[in-house]
Amino acid sequence: MGNMLNAAADLGVASCWVHRAKEEFESEEGKEILKKLGIEGNYEGIGNLILGYAAKPAGEAAPRKTNYVYSI
Repeated sequence: MGNMLNAAADLGVASCWVHRAKEEFESEEGKEILKKLGIEGNYEGIGNLILGYAAKPAGEAAPRKTNYVYSI
């Protein structure tokens, strides 16, 4: 999933990981969708990837905190 998110960003496509696939495909409606798609077996959904074009450019990242990493 991470590689697809990175690839989308490289192509200028906005993306979002939605971590609800397990609950979706455990529902009766979700099981029906899997059945219609011919997906059988002991599979478990993990996440959905939403792709599209953002309405506006992403904002700048917040500055990093100073002295935040400690070595022990």
